[in-house]
Amino acid sequence: MKLSPSMLSADFARLDDQAHAVEAEADRFHWDIMDGHFVPNLTFGPLVVNALRGRVDRPFDVHLMIDHPLDYAPRFNVRPDDSIIFHVETVDDPQAVIETISRIPARVGITLRPRTPLSRLEAYLDSVSLVLVMSVEPGFGGQAFLGAALGRIRALGNMIGDRSIEIAVDGGIRADNARPVIAAGADILIAGSAIFGQPDPLAAARALRQAAS
Repeated sequence: MKLSPSMLSADFARLDDQAHAVEAEADRFHWDIMDGHFVPNLTFGPLVVNALRGRVDRPFDVHLMIDHPLDYAPRFNVRPDDSIIFHVETVDDPQAVIETISRIPARVGITLRPRTPLSRLEAYLDSVSLVLVMSVEPGFGGQAFLGAALGRIRALGNMIGDRSIEIAVDGGIRADNARPVIAAGADILIAGSAIFGQPDPLAAARALRQAAS
């Protein structure tokens, strides 16, 4: 499994320090980009992510919780091993967004709200590298894990079949549910408050990885 600390729960005044504090246990870093329209919250934008991109070694996953991913995806100065993830609900033509992200170039990720049918993704699985399963309603950190996500992870794994696609899970990930999430088929655990909301974020990240093993 891979562990991706979510910067949404980090101290916004010390993002550089916070990332470096847990980098030894991080495989990737997750950035939730919110516009106040698709979700009722505002967070980071390209200026912040781009400023940190040159200061952190681990790959970034940029999760666009925004209404116009086609316009904003090219504004992120990402690397080929970084991912840009967009919501299938936000566009009429997901394939156009997939092609735009591929040309950046970056790994393409796709996601959807917890109640959106997984069938909305099926037509695009041959064109993406990552699918993000939301185990909370997108918009705010610190929410409780939705147990129905375990069934969605298993169903998604069946849809993916033998394709080389990673499954990431975001929302309410903690030590007490990390192992069941991995057992259901997840490859990447995204955790925010379970890491940055703890007195020792590095120790919390290490404990979370151990709990998932």
